[in-house]
Amino acid sequence: MIKITGVTKIYPTGTPALRHLNLHIDAGEFVSIVGQSGTGKTTLVKMLIAEERPNKGTIEIGGWDISNIDPSDVPYLRRQIGVVFQDFKLLPKRTVYENVAFALEVSGEQRHRIHQVVPQVLEIVNLAHKADSYPFQLSGGEQQRTAIARSLVHRPKIIVADEPTGNLDSINAAEIVSILKKINEFGTTIILVTHNREIVNHLRRRVITLHGGEIISDENEGKYKL
Repeated sequence: MIKITGVTKIYPTGTPALRHLNLHIDAGEFVSIVGQSGTGKTTLVKMLIAEERPNKGTIEIGGWDISNIDPSDVPYLRRQIGVVFQDFKLLPKRTVYENVAFALEVSGEQRHRIHQVVPQVLEIVNLAHKADSYPFQLSGGEQQRTAIARSLVHRPKIIVADEPTGNLDSINAAEIVSILKKINEFGTTIILVTHNREIVNHLRRRVITLHGGEIISDENEGKYKL
């Protein structure tokens, strides 16, 4: 599913973000990527969605080498990879339904298809009853669930969740992780980037630890050790 081979990323300042990274993630895995700030986690996320390119090495997703992806192919790639961020990125003047539908509208989906898909993904994240609410009327957890619903509309093969619980209390954080686990049960690969030690240790899934731009630990049923 995801194969990263010999990837190095050095920013123009000369700062190395990733060094000779080798990583393989199988389809359907639930993987946590952990490490302290500045260890390369965010850079890795950006390269998976082709926001950044490696200086050396290759990144393959489903056999497709995206290391030097043509800009015209990036939208297609991002329909295969759903991304959930810490800060929700919702449109404040649109309802929950409209926020989720917007992701389909910008890709040119037909209206009947939008009317079919949006209720389905809202049901998955337990927000069908909030379809007509605006972001300011939602709790932080509900806003993040809206963002997750939006990431699901193209039925991506991979969900990358970059600190999705960073702005949430422990109860809402646990609910978000529960939803990610449910999505994983459908066969979607989940990559969870997080600082949350409690969540990682509770999951008991594969844990990859980055330090200084390198993988220092890769364990099945691992724990956050830093």
